[in-house]
Amino acid sequence: MTQSPPEGLPRTAGELRSAGHEPRGIKTEIHDNLLAALRDGTDPWPGIVGFDRTVLPQLERALLAGHDVVLLGERGQGKTRLLRTLAGLLDEWTPVIEGSELAEHPLRPITPASQRRAAELGDDLPVAWLHRSRRYTEKLATPDTSVGDLIGDVDPVKVAEGRSLGDPETIHFGLVPRAHRGVVAINELPDLAERIQVALLNVMEERDIQVRGYTLRLPLDVLLVATANPEDYTNRGRIITPLKDRFGAEIRTHYPLELAAEVGVVKQEARLVAEVGDPLLEVLARFVRNLRESSVVDQRSGVSARFAVAAAETVAAAALRRSALTGERPAVARPVDLDAVPAVLRGKIEFEPGEEGRETDHLVHLLRLAVAETARDRFAGLDLRPLSEAVADGHLVATGERVPGKDLLSALPELPVLHEVAQRAGVSSDDAPGRIASAVELALESLYLARRLAKDAGETTTVYGP
Repeated sequence: MTQSPPEGLPRTAGELRSAGHEPRGIKTEIHDNLLAALRDGTDPWPGIVGFDRTVLPQLERALLAGHDVVLLGERGQGKTRLLRTLAGLLDEWTPVIEGSELAEHPLRPITPASQRRAAELGDDLPVAWLHRSRRYTEKLATPDTSVGDLIGDVDPVKVAEGRSLGDPETIHFGLVPRAHRGVVAINELPDLAERIQVALLNVMEERDIQVRGYTLRLPLDVLLVATANPEDYTNRGRIITPLKDRFGAEIRTHYPLELAAEVGVVKQEARLVAEVGDPLLEVLARFVRNLRESSVVDQRSGVSARFAVAAAETVAAAALRRSALTGERPAVARPVDLDAVPAVLRGKIEFEPGEEGRETDHLVHLLRLAVAETARDRFAGLDLRPLSEAVADGHLVATGERVPGKDLLSALPELPVLHEVAQRAGVSSDDAPGRIASAVELALESLYLARRLAKDAGETTTVYGP
């Protein structure tokens, strides 16, 4: 959606000056707005989960100090998501010279062309208003990125028009100058060739640019932020020492430290096509945490938070498919749907050498551990013997992709413990059969994992028995 500036804003440099507007640098602007948010108790980092006591205080201190920042962390830790929230710390609307190439401030032009216009038009210099969403620029660093992409190059069309090569106005500006008065984010900075990183040195220190042997003195006003993977930082690529020295702050990110934060990330990011209850989301969160602690997984590449998100979406899709096959409404995920996760998402994990051929076995094992841990936590202190005894007495329970929840529940006699099981899973006893069946199936699976029940897994149906 295209945003339109509010009515009544100054439309010329004279009106802007009369209104008492004072130009502010980008770092001063972020400093002031962040400070105001902290004083007002407003959350300056919407959508960022799990960094409250670690990363965010460090980032806030860096921004208040006016530092350029590099975030170091493994894949899927939310580095890019965090950087994108920086746009929210900018003024909603900022004045620019209408038609200027670099979003220059009407009272502080920096290019020769804009300076001429300002001298000729004076207070009649036209003013446009730029929304903060257009002042955040992002670039994924790749080995083929050129100096021209980032800084600029001589424009042959302008030379053909009659300008000399030494004329600064022959330059076609790159991404960094075009982000003047904004935030420039470079993802995976170590992937930039070292000679390209050298081109950023002047931008970060002297705030000018050098193109084709001559220097164009442009007092660029940018906040430069970057992300890097620590493994790339030291091996595949590196940030050259002079460039590292110019970053005022180097901040380490991390995966969620608490289970609740892990679940919160999944709830926030996953697009679920069916209902996935909190117990199953906890299973997936524990599963991801088990993977991050496993010796068979290559921890140098990390286990992205996107894995847990994709796992939740896969489980929801399995529930929706079962709903279509059985006609059960609403579509509610059950523990049987977890079986789809290892096979579908195996390729998202990198294993240590020597584990070839056993990847799925490792994933299934760690997923079962997560189910057992979640059930132990949910049903702590609850005596499930009546349920196991009912199954042992001949009430076999079937589940699978063609078994609706009401059929699973009808296989069991009326047991008071089932109401308690449902309550522990956050479901009321008069809720939809699918939701109650999900809780009961979790209890049955926990009994199987504790070797108090047997389980016969067929192609489409799984049966719990004595």
